[in-house]
Amino acid sequence: MPEIRVDPLSGHKTIVAGERSARPGGEPRCPAPVPIDAEKDPFAEGHEDRTPPELYAVRPGGGEANSPGWTARVVPNLYPALTLDSPQPPPDAQPDLFRATPASGAHEVIVNAPESVLSLADLPPERLAGAMEVWRQRMRAHADSAYVQLIVNERREAGASLEHTHSQLYALDFVPAEVARERERCGAYATRTMGRGLLEDLVAEEVRRGERIVSVDEEAVLMAPYGSRMPFQLMLAPRVPRMRFEDDGPLGASLLHDGLSRLKRHFGCSPPLNMWVRTAPRGAEHFCWRIDVAPRLTHLAGLELSTGVNLNIVAPEHAAAVLREA
Repeated sequence: MPEIRVDPLSGHKTIVAGERSARPGGEPRCPAPVPIDAEKDPFAEGHEDRTPPELYAVRPGGGEANSPGWTARVVPNLYPALTLDSPQPPPDAQPDLFRATPASGAHEVIVNAPESVLSLADLPPERLAGAMEVWRQRMRAHADSAYVQLIVNERREAGASLEHTHSQLYALDFVPAEVARERERCGAYATRTMGRGLLEDLVAEEVRRGERIVSVDEEAVLMAPYGSRMPFQLMLAPRVPRMRFEDDGPLGASLLHDGLSRLKRHFGCSPPLNMWVRTAPRGAEHFCWRIDVAPRLTHLAGLELSTGVNLNIVAPEHAAAVLREA
């Protein structure tokens, strides 16, 4: 029967109604991808002149900036949502009703690989690990920001304007409400439990129960979250808790690649997805980083948009079981 679940990390409520996937047209499906035209791909190796000048790159064999030979490359976003010199908006006559502030910060694009591939799952595990090291480096470069959000949008159905695998970094001068809520829940849990970690305890209990665990290795745990908002949503968390993803320590790259590959095998292609790194925001005393993977196999509809309550038609326990077999 359907039930309402509360995500322990965010407090977000989701209606889990697995039987709805049996209704006509209800089964989640992966649309077939359109191959990338490498000649038109501005992120492909050899097309460095089609992007803004690079901010950072990894070139194992050396070489000049904005030239081939790189394995990962960082450039400013050509259409930035945030800029360091964002002007002050003009004041409104009714500031209590209409208030705006400068869109200050940084907006970068991290090209995860020189090859014209659609998904991180299409890369060798060691190449994914190299891209994740660059994520870490660029997050460190903006350590003075209130919050740094690293995201990956794969395929146009998930919001990617360019299909070539890439990540985006937003350096914000404020802590988003969703992140602040998690910060407060982690702090409140630590207060109630004499300093225990919320995500650390959650991972330990999920491993003990096993029903939502997809895979485990020596660095991390991959699971279908209890309060999954979307079908086949995944969460990767480190086995040894650390507050910030950008701090030294294991990245969980092998397990992330394993999870993305399981999704690809189960659906017959890499599904459209959104992925993000949740790291400790400014002001956090108790926190642990994680990576969330949200396949876009169904559409947000009236309930989600009007209430913020998600309706998930695939129970996390079923998704975990299916992916364990993939």
